[in-house]
Amino acid sequence: MKISDLKINCRFFRGDIPCKPHKLHGVHCVEADGSDCPYYEATKGKVLIIKLGAVGDVIRTTPILSPLKEKYPEAKVYWLTYTPSVVPKEVDTIVKFNAEGATFLRALEFDYIVNLDKDKEACALMEILNGQVKKGYVLKDGVPYPADKDAEAKYMTGVFDDINKANTRNYLEEIFEICGFSYKGEKYVLSNFSQYAGDWDLEKAKPVIGLNTGCGGRWTSRLWPDENWIELSKRLIKEGYQVVFLGGEQEDAKNRMFAEATGGRYFGHFQLEKFINLVDQCQLVVTGVTMAMHITLGLRKKIVLFNNIFNRHEFELFGLGEIIEPEKECQCFYSAVCTNPEYQCMNYITVDRVFNSVTKLLPR
Repeated sequence: MKISDLKINCRFFRGDIPCKPHKLHGVHCVEADGSDCPYYEATKGKVLIIKLGAVGDVIRTTPILSPLKEKYPEAKVYWLTYTPSVVPKEVDTIVKFNAEGATFLRALEFDYIVNLDKDKEACALMEILNGQVKKGYVLKDGVPYPADKDAEAKYMTGVFDDINKANTRNYLEEIFEICGFSYKGEKYVLSNFSQYAGDWDLEKAKPVIGLNTGCGGRWTSRLWPDENWIELSKRLIKEGYQVVFLGGEQEDAKNRMFAEATGGRYFGHFQLEKFINLVDQCQLVVTGVTMAMHITLGLRKKIVLFNNIFNRHEFELFGLGEIIEPEKECQCFYSAVCTNPEYQCMNYITVDRVFNSVTKLLPR
């Protein structure tokens, strides 16, 4: 076999290491009888998605793969991100955003690039990458700016609060427009990471309700009072549900306290992949607007979503649940911390409303 026989345009060809078909089946680009590898899949063109993070944002961007693959069926798809583990396996090459990844991408020629992040570094990279079509956000006079008219509407909602509040389209409709497509109900793409299963020790006969109690150390404006989580857990357990407290390292002490006070289960905090598997054990999750929300939707689980500081129209729940907002209007729109310490709007989401929503969506 000669070097000229290599099928470097194959979807599986790597160059730095053996391809997967060779490792699994021992095949070569050209077999001894002169025939092509039976797994050979010719590609034509390259497409790049830039969506760096956070984890939830990457997950909720995955529906865009469907129209991209329809428009560029033979192209190799690349994705630049901070969190490679949640990028779907349908992506041919996942690139970590660092100096090495940026250097690699600069050497390529793309048919289509979309940058859905307004981070200055993502927009700056967009400026220097080689692409015939560039969509999303670029850099202009040192600030993020729309690459074309398709990105203008979404861009404006991030610049002015009143325009954001007036918006009635969800995030997927907005990013599909940015990419030059029409949203047709495409869903999140997320694996369940079954290989990361733990000893969850749950009763199969009882439905499992996940209570995701945190929202990160920065976004304290979205926190529901501790006493409400405790009361909700006790009522659900009394009604015959299993309760599992969910969260990260920042919620560890709080969740241990909740479990001890209520009899709910708390297994600890885990790396991302194992956390996704834990969420997959739940039939329904009660959560604020967090990474866990997008994981829940990606796994097609039912959801009760707390929202206070965002435009409710932004969220597409795919018919899996409902949004509960405070009975009094929030005064801290898109703010990480409540601006009025005497007016905590999350106090105006009652346990009764949440309990009734859970039992309606997932009857015992």
